[in-house]
Amino acid sequence: MSTPPSPTRPAPGASPTGDPRQAGTDPARRHRRRPRPPHPAGLAMGTLFAVVAMTPSLLPRDWLYQGLVSGISGALGYGVGVALARVLRLVPAWRRLVATTRGRVPPRLASRQLPAVVVLCAVAVVVMLVVGAGWQRAMTAAVGMPPPSTLDWLRAGPLLVLVAAAFVLAARGVWWVARRADALLERRLHWPHAVASVVATVLVLGGVVLVNDVLLHRALGAVDAAFAVRNTDDHPGVERPSAAERSGAPGSLVAWESIGREGRRFVAGGPGTDDLRTAVPDVAPTAPVRVYVGIENAGTAEERAALAVEELERTGAFERQVLLLVTTTGSGWVNEAAVAPLELMYAGNTATVATQYSYLPSWLSFLVDRSRASQESRALTEAVEAHLAGMPADERPLLLAYGESLGSYGSETAYTSLADIRERTDGVLWVGPPDANPVWHALVERRDPGTPAVAPVYASGLFVRFAGDTAQITTPTTPWEPPRALYLQHADDPVVWWSPDVLLSAPDRLREQPAGTDRPAMRWFPVVTFWQLTFDLLNAKSVPDGYGHNYDGLVLDGWVGVVPPEGWTAADTERVRAVLAPP
Repeated sequence: MSTPPSPTRPAPGASPTGDPRQAGTDPARRHRRRPRPPHPAGLAMGTLFAVVAMTPSLLPRDWLYQGLVSGISGALGYGVGVALARVLRLVPAWRRLVATTRGRVPPRLASRQLPAVVVLCAVAVVVMLVVGAGWQRAMTAAVGMPPPSTLDWLRAGPLLVLVAAAFVLAARGVWWVARRADALLERRLHWPHAVASVVATVLVLGGVVLVNDVLLHRALGAVDAAFAVRNTDDHPGVERPSAAERSGAPGSLVAWESIGREGRRFVAGGPGTDDLRTAVPDVAPTAPVRVYVGIENAGTAEERAALAVEELERTGAFERQVLLLVTTTGSGWVNEAAVAPLELMYAGNTATVATQYSYLPSWLSFLVDRSRASQESRALTEAVEAHLAGMPADERPLLLAYGESLGSYGSETAYTSLADIRERTDGVLWVGPPDANPVWHALVERRDPGTPAVAPVYASGLFVRFAGDTAQITTPTTPWEPPRALYLQHADDPVVWWSPDVLLSAPDRLREQPAGTDRPAMRWFPVVTFWQLTFDLLNAKSVPDGYGHNYDGLVLDGWVGVVPPEGWTAADTERVRAVLAPP
């Protein structure tokens, strides 16, 4: 017969204080404790999230992206499943149902519950990967890309398991620290358990946020420094221009070495005299003006804008027929495919000005520092407008604005509304506008009834239009009054449709299947669709021109729609297109 524990000595494994919450704190006992197995409800919900993430999104993706998006979605689903199971435990009716069910299941089967769940989840993942490979083949065929094989696609399976496990283990680590903090507060400060739990959770989560902020700040500093070094390197074949119409040339107010990698490429490029003469044979060609001020040329946006205006004066830009204000992407990039068509259309009688505000790539600038794009655009726009205000109205050039992606966001935020755009410009072309663009968002929300978000019509197309191809630029056929505004947006461009709102609500775009395509339709799912679109962002430029975030072939038609030279014809457009076509 066993002897009951002495009143003065705790039972083995019991808390010295008699508190059952502190039981099992002996170091040797903790060392022998086995790792906690996966939660069946977490596995089931995590698998559901992971397989749903294999459904089609806007763009084709390879197995690596699929493994990442399914792994992250699976980890989130695991957390949802565990949380839901714990909440249900608080419901008496659920507890009674579980107890009744367990009483009717033989112990031998009950012990095999977790292995059965694991096997079923593995089978579900493999089956969905095979089905997903078929979807991806249909999507790649729709955009003219090589299709993936099923065998290649199956590699996403092990990757998604590793990614999901890493996130779940990290979450468990945070939870373990919170539990230890809870026990410490109870034991040392004698706080009530409920209070200690709340305080410990807040402290740990606050610490995680603080550490993440510090790490993010340092990481961004390191990335910025790395791209700053890259800013000094030239693209292959870039040579310093000698023409006075270019920044960085002899006599320029900005030194060639200081305008940065993207600035040097921009001012060194452009169509030559022969190309200008071929594009518009009945007009004497003029060397286009290209002005660029780098981030190292001045310390603030206002100073860079003032220097840009001085450069425009030096080059005679205000005497040209057209003056184009370009808001660059994060690294200072100016798309040659956006500027060259306008220069060819006007036989070089144009001036283009841009300034740099960051070293970071566009997507990173958009996520962490998009306000700098707005500040830069406003400063340049206001400085140029102030100079133009001092000129006779009949001697001013046509003032146009252009931006792509983050550049469209920065350029658009220099204006408050469509009426403001029309009041202060002679036309705008914004390409691949993010959902964060305030004017674009408001216009799409207030589009004419019955028109889709992917191809909205606002006020019968009288002042502004939205187009994903050439035909849509002239749709509807009603008059389009100048000054004109045009947004180029593809139905499958994730830059246009990504938004944090997608986490919990379905946007109109995702309820619309693009007409004239046999690619699988995208469906909205809470949380999962957000991660699908997020990874589509990283993949947005990997598809051929005319899809995703690639608009180069449509920009010429966009400028022809916004600001065509007098007497311009379709034959003129095709002549310019032939000059722009690669040899």
